Amino acid sequence: MTTHSAKNLRSPLSEARGLGSSKYGTEHWWHQRLTAIALVPLTIWFVIAVISHLGADHAQFTAWLKGSPLSAILLILTAGVTFHHAQGGMQVVIEDYVHVEWQKLAGIIAVKFLCYALAAACIFAVLKISFGA
Repeated sequence: MTTHSAKNLRSPLSEARGLGSSKYGTEHWWHQRLTAIALVPLTIWFVIAVISHLGADHAQFTAWLKGSPLSAILLILTAGVTFHHAQGGMQVVIEDYVHVEWQKLAGIIAVKFLCYALAAACIFAVLKISFGA
């Protein structure tokens, strides 16, 4: 005797294929690994850039950023990748440790909005300095 209805001739395994966390979880896992890999050279560059500007005043720093489009691009990439990676990591923590569904959803939405807002603010600041507005 089978447990599925006579109208459905598919096996339980064929019904389950393509469902569940294996699709999204694998994609999320890859995003976390790729952003982590991207952050390695970006963080090294960022630390070197900060150390090289120790003691510089605001005018010297803005002059450096205005005169170096590559530095502006790397700062924008660092901010974007950092907040994307942080959002993904915090989402996993919320999914794992928050067990009330509406609180889980609210937390994930709040984290996404916060990370996107902070990334946008960083990118805006870099662009504003770079273009001298």
